[in-house]
Amino acid sequence: MIRHIVFFSAKRQEDVEAVRSGLLALGGIPHSRLFEVALNSKVDPLCDRIDVVVYAEFEDEAALAAYKAHPLYAETTAKVRPQRELRFSADIPASA
Repeated sequence: MIRHIVFFSAKRQEDVEAVRSGLLALGGIPHSRLFEVALNSKVDPLCDRIDVVVYAEFEDEAALAAYKAHPLYAETTAKVRPQRELRFSADIPASA
């Protein structure tokens, strides 16, 4: 299993909800076993720059690659990219 975690910050505070709602469209792409988009609660005072988190689980690297190759992925990226400042991604292999 692959855990796919992506952190986003919005360029402007008023864009946070637009980033979150735009990323929700990615949940319509098949291939993930689990897909979530959440606002960062910003409880940690040392790092409050992250606004939105995408968390997804994929059966394997092929499923993750198929997800990223889906046309909705490119469409969503084009829509959200102008509103975001930072994007950090991690793909973590995990035992099932």
